[in-house]
Amino acid sequence: MEVAVASWVALSLVFVSIVVRWAWGVLDWLWLKPKKLERYLREQGLKGNSYRLFYGDMKENSVMLAQAKSKPMNLSSSHDIASRFIPFLDQTVKTYGKNSFVWIGPIPRVNIMDPEDVKDVFTKLDDFRRPATNPLMKLLITGIASYEDKKWAKHRRIINPTFHAEKLKRMLPAFHQSCDQMIKEWESWVSKQGSSWELDVWPSLQNLTADAISRTAFGSSYEEGRKIFKLLKEQTAYTIKSLQSVYIPGWRFLPTKMNNRMTQVDKEITGLLKGIINKREQAIKAGEATKDDLLGALMESNLNDIQEHGKNNKDAGMSTEDVIGECKLFYYAGQETTSVLLVWTVVLLGQNQIWQDRARQEVLQVFGTNKPDFDGLTHLKVVTMILLEVLRLYPALVVLSRTTNKTIQLGKFSLPAGVEVGLSTLLIHRDKELWGDDANEFKPERFSKGVSKATNSPFSFIPFGGGPRICIGQNFALTEAKLAIALILQHFTFVLSPSYAHAPSAPMIKPQYGVPIILQKR
Repeated sequence: MEVAVASWVALSLVFVSIVVRWAWGVLDWLWLKPKKLERYLREQGLKGNSYRLFYGDMKENSVMLAQAKSKPMNLSSSHDIASRFIPFLDQTVKTYGKNSFVWIGPIPRVNIMDPEDVKDVFTKLDDFRRPATNPLMKLLITGIASYEDKKWAKHRRIINPTFHAEKLKRMLPAFHQSCDQMIKEWESWVSKQGSSWELDVWPSLQNLTADAISRTAFGSSYEEGRKIFKLLKEQTAYTIKSLQSVYIPGWRFLPTKMNNRMTQVDKEITGLLKGIINKREQAIKAGEATKDDLLGALMESNLNDIQEHGKNNKDAGMSTEDVIGECKLFYYAGQETTSVLLVWTVVLLGQNQIWQDRARQEVLQVFGTNKPDFDGLTHLKVVTMILLEVLRLYPALVVLSRTTNKTIQLGKFSLPAGVEVGLSTLLIHRDKELWGDDANEFKPERFSKGVSKATNSPFSFIPFGGGPRICIGQNFALTEAKLAIALILQHFTFVLSPSYAHAPSAPMIKPQYGVPIILQKR
């Protein structure tokens, strides 16, 4: 009896100890640590709101976003969209200055805008790490974008050859197929309506880039690629909905309707990708040449890496699961970034007829009525200037974040472990100290001598990130965008419709109400 009582007392003490430790951990996470970090940041001269339990600034941020999305902006010569797209951060910088911070739940995020500090964040990979990926994001995106250290270095080494100019040149016929299909549809629609026709180009451009990434990623497995894209689109909607609320550890394991569907979609995507990859592996073993698509280039590079470093070397090559992760990233990044770049290019050229005419004259001078070729695309100076200016004003990546796991000196600030740094591309690209008083205006001529001469520092222009982790697919996106714009300019003239409502909205600065234009056949 005494032994049983003693055992019960011991178990009770263990249970109480566990509860106390858990409660202390929660208290530290939700209050003690945030307040300690806040004091440290204020001592450094950084300013921001006082920490509010659990939510930080997220409630206010959500309210401001909802208000901003409730009505469109006036479209004028100024493209100051920060107040609509990132209203809370924009207000924080205006209230507290550039040296400020916001609260992402219980984590403070320090705003970084000085180009030299931006350079350090991008180049000192050991000091500034990617924040821990929300487990829900892993259902949507894995691949090189989410890896660190040796695994990141290995994947970068293997993927780099996939995006070499010669590989992109071989993919141009696939780009042409997708673009030609869209151009023929537009010509058919205009012909049925007479001399001109009003068209919302946003769905068309999304379909174009989805079609192009399906063809360039999987070639002959194009139909399976389209299925994968539809599933990823569905998964994206679920993920965005989940990320708009405060992350609660373990919530994803609850058998809610949405959680169950996300798991099911992930299994379907993985199954489709695994089937495509297995077919390619069998073809390679049978001695067939690799395909001129992203998957073929990736598998060829992966095989070369394994042969170079040895089959039994664990640091050689990627597993099937790794290749699946990179394929998901191809889709998500390749489709989203290019569609956003194209749609805002159409908006700005529809608004600025002089630049549309200049770009068309250049395209006709280089290609005439012939199909644009790869070498000719590299000589489109005016079109390139326009695309760079669109990327400056409407970058796909709006805020990049990194985290510290030890005390780091960044410029004049000492940042403690557990703090995030936020690089707001949208604010940096509009900083008048870096770009001049016309920073909010569409002026492609600022890039007439290239990016290096457009501003005082290359780290003032970061639409694809920067440093060793700069987006590996940037040339892929720009090649596709140049081709699409060149073909549109060859075949059509266009202006923005009077019904167009300027409403850039999250995620990735998409047009909330579409982009209706008045299209005329040339």
